[in-house]
Amino acid sequence: MNLEDFFSLKNKVAVITGGAGVLCSNIAECLGELGVKVAILDLNEKELRKIDEKFTYKNIKHINIKTDVLDKVDIIEAKDNILKEFGRVDILINGAGGNKIEATTSSDLSFFDMPEEAIKWVFNLNFLGTVLSSQIFGKEIAKQGEGCILNISSMAAIKPLTKTVAYSAAKAAVSNFTQWLSVYISNNYSTNIRVNAIAPGFLLTDQNRYLLQDENGNLTARGKKIIEHTPLQRFGNPDDLLATVIWLLSPGAKFMHGSIIPIDGGFAAFSGV
Repeated sequence: MNLEDFFSLKNKVAVITGGAGVLCSNIAECLGELGVKVAILDLNEKELRKIDEKFTYKNIKHINIKTDVLDKVDIIEAKDNILKEFGRVDILINGAGGNKIEATTSSDLSFFDMPEEAIKWVFNLNFLGTVLSSQIFGKEIAKQGEGCILNISSMAAIKPLTKTVAYSAAKAAVSNFTQWLSVYISNNYSTNIRVNAIAPGFLLTDQNRYLLQDENGNLTARGKKIIEHTPLQRFGNPDDLLATVIWLLSPGAKFMHGSIIPIDGGFAAFSGV
Protein backbone atom coordinates (compact mmCIF):
# COMPACT_ATOMS: atom_id res chain seq x y z
CA MET A 1 0.00 0.00 0.00
CA ASN A 2 1.48 3.35 -1.01
CA LEU A 3 1.19 6.47 1.14
CA GLU A 4 -1.73 7.89 -0.85
CA ASP A 5 -3.73 4.68 -0.39
CA PHE A 6 -3.10 4.81 3.36
CA PHE A 7 -5.32 7.88 3.65
CA SER A 8 -7.64 7.48 0.66
CA LEU A 9 -11.35 7.94 1.43
CA LYS A 10 -12.54 8.88 -2.05
CA ASN A 11 -16.09 7.76 -2.91
CA LYS A 12 -16.78 6.54 0.61
CA VAL A 13 -20.18 7.46 2.10
CA ALA A 14 -20.11 9.11 5.52
CA VAL A 15 -23.11 9.74 7.76
CA ILE A 16 -22.50 12.50 10.30
CA THR A 17 -24.99 13.13 13.12
CA GLY A 18 -24.89 16.59 14.63
CA GLY A 19 -23.40 17.47 11.27
CA ALA A 20 -24.53 21.09 11.29
CA GLY A 21 -22.57 21.85 14.47
CA VAL A 22 -19.27 23.69 14.45
CA LEU A 23 -16.99 20.67 14.81
CA CYS A 24 -18.87 18.16 12.67
CA SER A 25 -19.67 20.57 9.85
CA ASN A 26 -15.93 21.24 9.65
CA ILE A 27 -15.24 17.50 9.56
CA ALA A 28 -17.94 17.03 6.90
CA GLU A 29 -16.43 19.75 4.72
CA CYS A 30 -12.96 18.24 5.01
CA LEU A 31 -14.20 14.76 4.12
CA GLY A 32 -16.21 16.15 1.23
CA GLU A 33 -13.13 17.86 -0.18
CA LEU A 34 -11.36 14.47 -0.02
CA GLY A 35 -14.04 12.95 -2.24
CA VAL A 36 -16.30 11.48 0.44
CA LYS A 37 -20.06 11.63 -0.12
CA VAL A 38 -21.48 13.10 3.07
CA ALA A 39 -24.91 12.77 4.65
CA ILE A 40 -25.43 15.45 7.28
CA LEU A 41 -28.04 14.77 9.95
CA ASP A 42 -29.11 17.53 12.31
CA LEU A 43 -32.18 19.23 13.78
CA ASN A 44 -31.01 22.75 12.95
CA GLU A 45 -32.68 23.50 9.61
CA LYS A 46 -31.15 26.97 9.36
CA GLU A 47 -27.60 25.62 9.63
CA LEU A 48 -28.43 22.74 7.28
CA ARG A 49 -29.47 25.28 4.63
CA LYS A 50 -26.19 27.18 5.06
CA ILE A 51 -24.20 23.97 4.67
CA ASP A 52 -26.22 23.00 1.60
CA GLU A 53 -25.33 26.30 -0.07
CA LYS A 54 -21.66 26.03 0.84
CA PHE A 55 -21.26 22.39 -0.18
CA THR A 56 -23.16 22.92 -3.42
CA TYR A 57 -20.83 25.81 -4.29
CA LYS A 58 -17.81 23.58 -3.52
CA ASN A 59 -19.24 20.67 -5.55
CA ILE A 60 -19.24 18.40 -2.50
CA LYS A 61 -21.60 15.47 -2.97
CA HIS A 62 -23.95 15.64 -0.02
CA ILE A 63 -27.43 15.15 1.35
CA ASN A 64 -28.80 17.07 4.34
CA ILE A 65 -31.58 15.52 6.41
CA LYS A 66 -33.36 17.01 9.41
CA THR A 67 -33.07 14.21 11.97
CA ASP A 68 -33.72 13.74 15.67
CA VAL A 69 -31.14 11.21 16.93
CA LEU A 70 -33.43 10.40 19.87
CA ASP A 71 -36.23 9.29 17.53
CA LYS A 72 -35.54 5.83 16.10
CA VAL A 73 -38.18 6.22 13.37
CA ASP A 74 -36.54 9.48 12.32
CA ILE A 75 -33.13 7.79 12.09
CA ILE A 76 -34.53 4.90 10.08
CA GLU A 77 -36.15 7.32 7.61
CA ALA A 78 -32.83 9.15 7.28
CA LYS A 79 -31.05 5.85 6.67
CA ASP A 80 -33.52 4.89 3.94
CA ASN A 81 -33.04 8.26 2.22
CA ILE A 82 -29.26 7.92 2.36
CA LEU A 83 -29.31 4.40 0.93
CA LYS A 84 -31.60 5.61 -1.85
CA GLU A 85 -29.22 8.49 -2.62
CA PHE A 86 -25.83 6.84 -2.15
CA GLY A 87 -26.49 3.10 -1.99
CA ARG A 88 -24.41 2.30 1.09
CA VAL A 89 -22.93 3.60 4.34
CA ASP A 90 -19.18 3.24 4.88
CA ILE A 91 -18.65 5.62 7.79
CA LEU A 92 -20.76 6.73 10.74
CA ILE A 93 -19.61 9.69 12.80
CA ASN A 94 -21.71 10.14 15.95
CA GLY A 95 -21.33 13.85 16.52
CA ALA A 96 -24.71 14.80 17.99
CA GLY A 97 -24.29 16.09 21.52
CA GLY A 98 -24.08 19.10 23.77
CA ASN A 99 -24.80 20.51 27.19
CA LYS A 100 -27.34 22.91 28.67
CA ILE A 101 -27.14 25.41 31.49
CA GLU A 102 -29.86 23.68 33.54
CA ALA A 103 -27.61 20.60 33.79
CA THR A 104 -24.57 22.63 34.85
CA THR A 105 -23.81 23.55 38.46
CA SER A 106 -23.18 27.21 39.27
CA SER A 107 -23.45 29.70 42.12
CA ASP A 108 -27.16 29.81 41.30
CA LEU A 109 -27.72 26.08 40.85
CA SER A 110 -26.58 23.37 43.22
CA PHE A 111 -26.18 19.79 42.06
CA PHE A 112 -28.77 18.85 44.68
CA ASP A 113 -31.36 21.09 43.00
CA MET A 114 -30.56 20.19 39.40
CA PRO A 115 -33.76 19.31 37.50
CA GLU A 116 -34.14 15.69 36.48
CA GLU A 117 -35.32 16.57 32.97
CA ALA A 118 -32.18 18.61 32.26
CA ILE A 119 -29.94 15.71 33.32
CA LYS A 120 -31.94 13.32 31.13
CA TRP A 121 -31.80 15.68 28.16
CA VAL A 122 -28.02 16.03 28.23
CA PHE A 123 -27.32 12.38 28.97
CA ASN A 124 -29.72 11.08 26.34
CA LEU A 125 -28.55 13.44 23.60
CA ASN A 126 -24.90 12.51 24.06
CA PHE A 127 -25.17 8.83 24.93
CA LEU A 128 -28.51 7.45 23.76
CA GLY A 129 -28.23 9.43 20.50
CA THR A 130 -24.92 7.68 19.86
CA VAL A 131 -26.37 4.26 20.69
CA LEU A 132 -29.50 4.61 18.52
CA SER A 133 -27.58 5.88 15.49
CA SER A 134 -25.06 3.06 15.94
CA GLN A 135 -27.92 0.55 15.96
CA ILE A 136 -29.52 1.81 12.75
CA PHE A 137 -26.45 2.65 10.68
CA GLY A 138 -24.23 0.06 12.34
CA LYS A 139 -26.64 -2.64 11.16
CA GLU A 140 -26.12 -1.52 7.56
CA ILE A 141 -22.35 -1.50 8.01
CA ALA A 142 -22.54 -4.97 9.57
CA LYS A 143 -24.49 -6.24 6.53
CA GLN A 144 -21.71 -4.97 4.27
CA GLY A 145 -19.03 -6.53 6.46
CA GLU A 146 -16.79 -3.47 6.40
CA GLY A 147 -16.78 0.15 7.49
CA CYS A 148 -15.98 2.51 10.36
CA ILE A 149 -17.83 4.04 13.29
CA LEU A 150 -16.28 7.07 14.96
CA ASN A 151 -17.76 8.41 18.18
CA ILE A 152 -17.14 11.83 19.69
CA SER A 153 -16.19 11.54 23.34
CA SER A 154 -14.60 14.36 25.32
CA MET A 155 -11.86 15.34 27.71
CA ALA A 156 -14.73 15.38 30.23
CA ALA A 157 -14.86 11.58 29.93
CA ILE A 158 -11.21 11.26 30.95
CA LYS A 159 -11.21 13.92 33.66
CA PRO A 160 -14.73 14.85 34.84
CA LEU A 161 -15.02 18.61 34.58
CA THR A 162 -16.35 20.66 37.46
CA LYS A 163 -19.91 21.84 36.88
CA THR A 164 -20.83 19.54 33.94
CA VAL A 165 -22.15 16.50 35.80
CA ALA A 166 -24.50 15.10 33.13
CA TYR A 167 -22.22 15.91 30.19
CA SER A 168 -19.16 14.33 31.81
CA ALA A 169 -21.09 11.19 32.71
CA ALA A 170 -22.58 10.91 29.24
CA LYS A 171 -19.23 11.26 27.48
CA ALA A 172 -17.71 8.66 29.83
CA ALA A 173 -20.54 6.38 28.73
CA VAL A 174 -19.71 7.12 25.08
CA SER A 175 -16.10 6.05 25.66
CA ASN A 176 -17.21 2.86 27.39
CA PHE A 177 -19.74 2.13 24.64
CA THR A 178 -17.05 2.65 21.99
CA GLN A 179 -14.94 -0.11 23.51
CA TRP A 180 -17.95 -2.38 24.04
CA LEU A 181 -19.20 -1.97 20.47
CA SER A 182 -15.75 -2.61 19.00
CA VAL A 183 -15.61 -6.02 20.69
CA TYR A 184 -19.23 -6.87 19.94
CA ILE A 185 -18.96 -6.18 16.21
CA SER A 186 -15.67 -8.04 15.82
CA ASN A 187 -16.94 -11.07 17.74
CA ASN A 188 -20.31 -11.28 16.01
CA TYR A 189 -20.06 -9.70 12.56
CA SER A 190 -16.76 -8.74 10.94
CA THR A 191 -13.16 -7.96 11.75
CA ASN A 192 -13.23 -5.46 8.88
CA ILE A 193 -15.44 -3.06 10.85
CA ARG A 194 -13.65 -0.68 13.20
CA VAL A 195 -15.04 1.40 16.06
CA ASN A 196 -13.05 4.23 17.65
CA ALA A 197 -13.57 7.62 19.27
CA ILE A 198 -11.84 10.95 19.57
CA ALA A 199 -11.80 12.91 22.84
CA PRO A 200 -11.36 16.60 21.99
CA GLY A 201 -9.87 18.90 24.58
CA PHE A 202 -10.67 22.58 24.95
CA LEU A 203 -11.41 24.05 21.52
CA LEU A 204 -12.01 27.77 21.13
CA THR A 205 -15.13 28.40 19.05
CA ASP A 206 -17.71 31.17 18.78
CA GLN A 207 -20.01 29.10 20.98
CA ASN A 208 -17.70 28.97 24.01
CA ARG A 209 -15.47 32.00 23.47
CA TYR A 210 -17.35 34.01 26.12
CA LEU A 211 -16.39 31.41 28.73
CA LEU A 212 -12.69 31.48 27.89
CA GLN A 213 -11.97 35.04 26.78
CA ASP A 214 -13.34 38.45 27.66
CA GLU A 215 -14.41 41.05 25.09
CA ASN A 216 -10.78 42.19 24.74
CA GLY A 217 -9.48 38.71 24.04
CA ASN A 218 -7.96 38.27 27.47
CA LEU A 219 -8.34 34.97 29.28
CA THR A 220 -11.11 34.58 31.81
CA ALA A 221 -10.37 32.84 35.13
CA ARG A 222 -11.61 29.56 33.61
CA GLY A 223 -9.57 30.15 30.46
CA LYS A 224 -6.41 30.76 32.50
CA LYS A 225 -6.91 27.57 34.48
CA ILE A 226 -7.31 25.54 31.29
CA ILE A 227 -4.17 26.98 29.68
CA GLU A 228 -2.20 26.39 32.90
CA HIS A 229 -3.13 22.71 32.63
CA THR A 230 -2.47 22.41 28.89
CA PRO A 231 1.21 21.73 28.12
CA LEU A 232 0.92 23.13 24.58
CA GLN A 233 -0.25 26.40 26.19
CA ARG A 234 -3.12 27.12 23.82
CA PHE A 235 -6.71 26.23 23.03
CA GLY A 236 -7.42 23.97 20.12
CA ASN A 237 -9.46 24.88 17.06
CA PRO A 238 -11.78 22.71 14.92
CA ASP A 239 -9.06 22.12 12.31
CA ASP A 240 -6.92 20.41 14.97
CA LEU A 241 -9.29 17.44 14.86
CA LEU A 242 -9.15 16.81 11.13
CA ALA A 243 -5.89 14.89 10.67
CA THR A 244 -6.76 12.46 13.47
CA VAL A 245 -10.27 11.92 12.11
CA ILE A 246 -8.96 11.24 8.59
CA TRP A 247 -6.38 8.83 9.98
CA LEU A 248 -8.89 6.88 12.08
CA LEU A 249 -11.28 6.52 9.13
CA SER A 250 -8.64 5.61 6.58
CA PRO A 251 -7.15 2.24 5.54
CA GLY A 252 -3.89 3.21 7.21
CA ALA A 253 -5.58 2.85 10.62
CA LYS A 254 -6.82 -0.69 9.94
CA PHE A 255 -5.37 -1.93 13.27
CA MET A 256 -6.96 0.87 15.30
CA HIS A 257 -10.02 -0.52 17.08
CA GLY A 258 -11.70 0.27 20.39
CA SER A 259 -9.46 3.29 20.95
CA ILE A 260 -10.33 6.69 22.40
CA ILE A 261 -7.80 9.22 21.11
CA PRO A 262 -7.30 12.48 23.07
CA ILE A 263 -6.78 15.59 20.97
CA ASP A 264 -6.12 17.96 23.82
CA GLY A 265 -2.72 19.64 23.73
CA GLY A 266 -1.55 17.39 26.55
CA PHE A 267 -4.32 18.30 29.02
CA ALA A 268 -5.00 14.67 29.99
CA ALA A 269 -1.29 14.04 30.56
CA PHE A 270 -0.78 16.93 33.00
CA SER A 271 -1.06 16.01 36.68
CA GLY A 272 -1.23 19.61 37.90
CA VAL A 273 2.23 19.60 39.50
